[in-house]
Amino acid sequence: MKTLLTAEQLHDGVDRLGKEINKFYGDQPLTIVGVLTGSIVLLADLIRRLTMPLRVGLVQASSYRGTAIDPGQLTMNFDLLPDVKGRNVLLVDDIFDTGKTLVGLVDELQKHQPASVRCAVLLRKQGRQAVMKEPEYVGFEIPNAFVVGYGLDYQDAYRNLPHVAALEEHEIGKTVH
Repeated sequence: MKTLLTAEQLHDGVDRLGKEINKFYGDQPLTIVGVLTGSIVLLADLIRRLTMPLRVGLVQASSYRGTAIDPGQLTMNFDLLPDVKGRNVLLVDDIFDTGKTLVGLVDELQKHQPASVRCAVLLRKQGRQAVMKEPEYVGFEIPNAFVVGYGLDYQDAYRNLPHVAALEEHEIGKTVH
């Protein structure tokens, strides 16, 4: 695997995201909604950089199964979502690939009548967008590669890497132990 973003670069990128979000929201209360499971590392690091009053909730979304490297059917679970009616919501996800997950989650969140919904992602994969919606906050642009680390996984492995790496062709499709 090839390192795309070092731990230091990730630290600096999350700092920048935090500053942008703080500047936009100021002292307005905010509900942060992390997308399980990939955003958990970003979520933990990001909320420690935010200065406004905030609440944290979680939703689960998945479109990858087993050894798949292309997204499939989106499944969502909102059981861990706090009440967001009338509140500003920031949806935090690990990666913006085709954008279908983000659009599906935003559409579902809108049914809960928030005051606003904005989106922050750690990574935006170049050349894969299949929707018109774009996240308002992006940590890094990356090439079209299958990436792991800093919360992102392949077969539930590699989430604990302190950096983001691209799997090489010979690593994709193999069972990870």
